[in-house]
Amino acid sequence: MTRWDMIDRRALLAGVAFTALATRETAVGARTKPALFPSDIPPPLAGDWHPFPVADPSVRSLDDGWLFHLGDILAPPVIGHEESYQNAKAGVAQGAAAVSYDDSDWRTLDLPHDWAIEHPVEQGANVAQGYRRRGIGWYRRTLQLDPAWRGRYLELQFGGIATRVTLWFNGIEVAHSFSGYAALNIDITPYARFGEELNTIAIRVDADAMEGWWYEGAGIYRHVGLAVRDPVSIVTDGVHANPVRSDAGDWSVPVTVELANIAADSAVITVEAKLFDADDRLLTAGTSPAMVAPLQTNVAKLSLSVTDPHLWSPETPTLYRIVTRVVRDGHVLDSRETRIGFRYFHFDAEKGFFLNDRPTKIKGVCIHQDHAGVGVAVPDALIDWRVRRLKALGCNALRSSHHAPTPELLDACDRHGLLVMDENRNFNPSHDYLEQLQWLVRRDRNRPSVFMWSVFNEEPMQGTEQGYEMVRRMAAAVKQLDTTRPVTAAMNDGMFSPVNVSQAVDVVGFNYQTHRYDRFHALHPDKPLTSSEDTSAFSTRGAWKTDLSRNVFGSYDKDAADWGATHHDGWRAITSRPFIAGGFVWTGFDYHGEPTPLEWPSTSSFFGIMDICGFPKMAYYLHRAQWIDDVPLLELAPHWNWPGRTGEPITVMALTNVDSVSLSLNGRPLGTRAVDRLTMPEWQVPYQPGRLEAVGYRAGREVVRATVETSGQGAALRLTPDRRVMMGDGKDAQPVTVDLVDMAGRHVPIATDQVSFAIEGGDIIGLGNGDPNDHDPEKGHERKLFAGLAQVIVRAGEGRGSLRLTASAPGLRSASIVIDRVPVTPRAAISRTRPVAMLSEWRRTAFSADRPDPNQRFASNDMNSLDHGRPGRLEGPGKDAPWSMYRTVFTLRRRVGINGGAVVFAEIVGTAEVWMDGQLLARKTGPAPAPLVAPFGPGAGPRTLSLLVKAEPGAPSGMGRTVSVQEHQGAGAD
Repeated sequence: MTRWDMIDRRALLAGVAFTALATRETAVGARTKPALFPSDIPPPLAGDWHPFPVADPSVRSLDDGWLFHLGDILAPPVIGHEESYQNAKAGVAQGAAAVSYDDSDWRTLDLPHDWAIEHPVEQGANVAQGYRRRGIGWYRRTLQLDPAWRGRYLELQFGGIATRVTLWFNGIEVAHSFSGYAALNIDITPYARFGEELNTIAIRVDADAMEGWWYEGAGIYRHVGLAVRDPVSIVTDGVHANPVRSDAGDWSVPVTVELANIAADSAVITVEAKLFDADDRLLTAGTSPAMVAPLQTNVAKLSLSVTDPHLWSPETPTLYRIVTRVVRDGHVLDSRETRIGFRYFHFDAEKGFFLNDRPTKIKGVCIHQDHAGVGVAVPDALIDWRVRRLKALGCNALRSSHHAPTPELLDACDRHGLLVMDENRNFNPSHDYLEQLQWLVRRDRNRPSVFMWSVFNEEPMQGTEQGYEMVRRMAAAVKQLDTTRPVTAAMNDGMFSPVNVSQAVDVVGFNYQTHRYDRFHALHPDKPLTSSEDTSAFSTRGAWKTDLSRNVFGSYDKDAADWGATHHDGWRAITSRPFIAGGFVWTGFDYHGEPTPLEWPSTSSFFGIMDICGFPKMAYYLHRAQWIDDVPLLELAPHWNWPGRTGEPITVMALTNVDSVSLSLNGRPLGTRAVDRLTMPEWQVPYQPGRLEAVGYRAGREVVRATVETSGQGAALRLTPDRRVMMGDGKDAQPVTVDLVDMAGRHVPIATDQVSFAIEGGDIIGLGNGDPNDHDPEKGHERKLFAGLAQVIVRAGEGRGSLRLTASAPGLRSASIVIDRVPVTPRAAISRTRPVAMLSEWRRTAFSADRPDPNQRFASNDMNSLDHGRPGRLEGPGKDAPWSMYRTVFTLRRRVGINGGAVVFAEIVGTAEVWMDGQLLARKTGPAPAPLVAPFGPGAGPRTLSLLVKAEPGAPSGMGRTVSVQEHQGAGAD
């Protein structure tokens, strides 16, 4: 267990309850303090948290050291005899997929990466994608594999690539992906090269292929890893360990482990499983023997009994862990760590949802996976931050709309306590797409946070016999893998058709069909029902009056989509009906794209309870007051800066969960209102600058205060980080809030200043301000404040030290913060390798008694006179036939063609001559194994290289090790 897991839950809420109001008091007698983050709650500690989950210790990170090219690269046409012959062979990919392709001019970057968010906003681009073009891109990476890994199982793991993908490994087309949300796990064991020989990954990504109608990003936007496992190992997602509770109240953890064997012989092994509690104490253990045949799989099963475990819930998200090991002859071959939680639940058609026997209203939100400044390439720590924002809202559930979530999001939901409706992207039970659904269930079925599987969202065929049959098959596929969670589908039509998908699911999900709740329940009183999507209200953070001419919506919750409801009305429809299990508000955060109901110049949505930076809108405080009962809450809206409007009435709303609220302006009482939490009390207050103060009462006793105060002219910038400590791993990232304060330190809620940023000890990886109509770049070093706020996302550098961020603007006092960087043990990773032109594919003449002619030509359609030869493989020789010739044709990389270079033979066995295009480059005079360097001059075009080798009598000869092309004058490999 890491320190991150052991953080006090109160600390996890630090920096979360941001308020856009100027100042406030959080308790009776509390001092007035700045509006940003509550200073009486300590921030979360960095701990030992890593950006990668450590559930599988066999996985090494492959995030770093990639090359990227934006735009498609067409392979040259295949015309000649030899080209046509080779084109059909494994390992002879063409164009940018070829091992020998010259990528020396490509951009170097680390993953995750979203190239779409780097693009400017263009009116001619797709509105659904936030007016950002996507296009086609290529990635390449070389990697060296330890010779000790020869014979081990090797698997490339891509968490997510947007969108359609073709992947080559060492010139062999090994994988395709049709979804940007499904992982791509590729067995590369048969194709791997070890030692000095480099392996080449080439990936073509077609991001123009859309799966959704929202911003989906482009590129390799989730983590990449390489699993290096024993020949006998646990398959990826091969451990199933979901706790179950009997009718008598007893608990057990059935453990099923799927094993694979790539060795040549059968293996007899033992599977061990150990269960540890939240304090890392061993509770119980079990073993099971198993035998796995060569190139086969098998399943080992055992069960662990547990007495009176602490239950997982949103209030107490207690996690246990199971360590599963594969043991043979006392040696551990493989292991996995699985976090689990003990909880039980059911849906009741009359009374809603029950968790651990407690009636629980689902207070959920729908979210997409993008964020300001970073698009869909969201750093792990920022994902955690977003989940903490939702927890502070009083949210107890989220829906991954409408796709498989990243595992880091589920890690955060397990850790902090959010239930998850885990949703499939493509409604299609055909083979390829059913595999996506099955992968999702296998990956996520151990998660205590996951409590429903959703097989579709708003499909046109939902009210048809065909739709019913499709869902029936998809639900059956889910049940084959997990019988403990219900299957649902998000319906917005067709639920009253004679045959429809509601008849094939366990829990019926309604999207926006508020007017149909009662009718459906009356017709189907035994069918559990939840709102899978509701509300769809519009608001712009910091705006209090709707002005469609400016694409602005007010924040008083008066505007909603025709099909939806306001936040007030959406929650009223759910909470007033016991048979509705709960709801998922559309949406928790604004998101890029789909700027409904408006279009240009708006580039992001208006639906969010929070804006795209995670800054709360008024709806945040409304839901918080409705969803949280135990802690007295009170916020006032709007701000109290209204220059030029003295005497005009301003609607003031108290957002609270207390019994009654009294309001005063500059000490003058304005009346007391009883609180209806479904509507919230309001006053019409003629504007006068000064201090607006509210006092909240329960049972006649004052329990909470809140104030907003008119600020003066902006005087200084302020920077507020989420944490004061970051990990020095080059990966840890966090958002920093930027605002403007007056001489008294009061937040200026209407500031729009342009702010510039400078950073030391880290990088700025994204910028935002929450304005749906702002077209400024989300990458760079400057951003305007919008309604008083902006956000900078910083990433810490490596090692011990500090990160310093400075903000400046004309006429204002600058701000600077220093964040400590603590050293951490880096996660195991595959080292970066600089691309080198390796000459691996050669043709070889038969051994002969006479010296071959280095300029000999071979017919282009002659596929049989020459044998294949490879560096690292010595040959022959035949009796009294010491001579052989190796031949290859290659194209120089750009810089080598300009500067000249050398062919570097790491080892040649035998005497040798090296010829290029009819010119002798170098000789090796001795037969003993030795390197040879053959320099050559600049020049473009393909080169024909011939190596003549003479063997010692009866001894083998050839290229004992790698052959590479180096740039001239020691400039390094190219």
